[in-house]
Amino acid sequence: MIPPIARRFVAGESVPEALEHARARNEDGVAVILNLLGEHYDDPADARADTDAYLALLADIADSGLDACVSVKPSQIGLDVSDALFEEHYREIVARAHELDAFVWCDMEDADTTDATLDAFESIAAEYPWSVGQCVQSNLKRTREDLDRLLDVPGKLRLVKGAYDEPASIAYKEKSRVDEAYREDLRLLFEGRDRGVAVGSHDPEMISLADRLAREHGTGYEVQLLMGVRDDAQRDLAAQGVDVAQYAPYGTKWLSYFYRRVRERRQNLTFALRAVVGQ
Repeated sequence: MIPPIARRFVAGESVPEALEHARARNEDGVAVILNLLGEHYDDPADARADTDAYLALLADIADSGLDACVSVKPSQIGLDVSDALFEEHYREIVARAHELDAFVWCDMEDADTTDATLDAFESIAAEYPWSVGQCVQSNLKRTREDLDRLLDVPGKLRLVKGAYDEPASIAYKEKSRVDEAYREDLRLLFEGRDRGVAVGSHDPEMISLADRLAREHGTGYEVQLLMGVRDDAQRDLAAQGVDVAQYAPYGTKWLSYFYRRVRERRQNLTFALRAVVGQ
């Protein structure tokens, strides 16, 4: 049983619960990105099991007619085993999505995984254009160069500020500097692309900036927010005609999910508590 404070952020333990959650959000005009909880598998069998689960979930979504897609974590589908296994599973999932006219996002994990994740994304997007999207993190100092490389890749790009506590040698540490980098990266994406921009932020300032940039450049975009965070704002944005998608984790591994997020960065706990009390 998921306790109430966790249920705010997790769309149930089973696929039927997750699909029902997506159905309810769709009624509010909000799309849903479903993520099966699980990560950092060093056993190939575990990576295979979650890969199979995503293949089945894509079929369930297609059969349901819901406005929903999936998002995978690299270490969940094999990256902690080998780069090759990760890319094999990633490609298999996207191939199934392409066949079903569905969509797959790939999350970004800690900085050590960036090269392997982006290499796989670039290759898979070339084979299955616009069936896949990749997350990038503005707190990493390398991200500006990564975006220059990815601008013409035929896949969506989700820009987030970054939730991992990386060393100062490779990441911006001050909030003001991360915000500055995020604004710069947003401008680059809207200026350099005509579609496929996802604004992964709960920051009203960044969402407003995205709206202004979209009007200026005519770039198609969506806003992505976490389940349980600013739910009223999600509905309000959708009512205003903004494409909104909610990232909704589900599954039985919710306790380890919360524990790992707090261990990675203490600010994640503060973020969650603020969401609960509505600040």
